[in-house]
Amino acid sequence: MNPAFNMDAATLSPVALFVQADWVVKIVMAGLLAASVWTWAIVIGMGRRLSRTRKATTNFEREFWKAEDIDAFHKAQGQADLPSARVFAAGVQEWRRSTASNPIDKNGTRERLAVAMGAAVALEVDRLSERLNVLATIGSVAPFVGLFGTVWGIMRSFTGIAQAQNSSLAVVAPGIAEALFATAIGLFAAIPAVIAYNRFSHGVNKMEASLNRFADGFHTTLSRQLDGTR
Repeated sequence: MNPAFNMDAATLSPVALFVQADWVVKIVMAGLLAASVWTWAIVIGMGRRLSRTRKATTNFEREFWKAEDIDAFHKAQGQADLPSARVFAAGVQEWRRSTASNPIDKNGTRERLAVAMGAAVALEVDRLSERLNVLATIGSVAPFVGLFGTVWGIMRSFTGIAQAQNSSLAVVAPGIAEALFATAIGLFAAIPAVIAYNRFSHGVNKMEASLNRFADGFHTTLSRQLDGTR
């Protein structure tokens, strides 16, 4: 640490604080900045994905409930790259397998349909939430990483005091400023990650509830058809 270091406006700029920081604090800052960039990349990508999926799923379900022929609808839209379409396809496949034999085990068919579509819903929820763990990790770890940089910077400040045998603000302030800047970057990375995690978790939960409602409704439709078979 330079005892003649002047804490002017340029020194307090983010770039200057990074350049003047100890190499350990630089690594902490660089890691936190990378985590922040990663967070925003996930936020933008996942936000767009959930929005598109929600709209397309709503349209798919609307068209499904208007359809009069399930087999024809399956041929037309059963292969769509949508969570609801895959749940629908899982139900149709299990229906065809379970009703291929004669006599039909109605109770067993209903149970297998529920299990097949329930498993499909769980798989789709896992796909939708695959990056939430990254946001949760960044949100919980980044403040502590920033705190480590803060502790290291303050220790460096005290070392500078001991070497210079001078406790004036000019000696102490640079290291403390670097240390607090590390904490600020940690919060800058963590706060958006936590907000995004909560927001996307809510969105995924709503999507899961929607898929479960669709699966229950489709199960009811197939169950009625099953009651009409011999």
